[in-house]
Amino acid sequence: MKRLEVITGSEGDTGEPKLNALVTFYNAFNNRNRALMKSSWANDTGVVMSNPLGGVKRGWGEISEVYERIFSGQTKVFVEFYEFTLRGSDEMFVAVGRERGFVRTPDQTIELKIRTSRVFQRVDGEWKQIHHHGSIDDSHLLELYQEAVIKK
Repeated sequence: MKRLEVITGSEGDTGEPKLNALVTFYNAFNNRNRALMKSSWANDTGVVMSNPLGGVKRGWGEISEVYERIFSGQTKVFVEFYEFTLRGSDEMFVAVGRERGFVRTPDQTIELKIRTSRVFQRVDGEWKQIHHHGSIDDSHLLELYQEAVIKK
């Protein structure tokens, strides 16, 4: 498998379908592309996201509300995925690593450091995300991030 050190979403076709699924997700996230984000997730009520902005969300309807908060308004969030490993089979894989980046508001820029895991499943021949978990260890950073995005 091809090895990337960092994924930002700008890598294009890697030639590796599992890496391409991650590239697609980060492309959607960093470019605020709602349609691409929706297509990167399985359309299933059982998909789950647990992250610092939304708590535990189930199903695309709830998950999309979190992305809508991130994508709307003047606040810009950018992250890249690094120090990651992929493990899995022909039908499912897990990506575990770290995200670093920033939240930029008109008044400030906040550095982000997030521990991240993503689970993808093959659905109709395509890799779709079915689970995401993200954690911020630094409680002050977590508070700043939530304040910038949720209470903008």
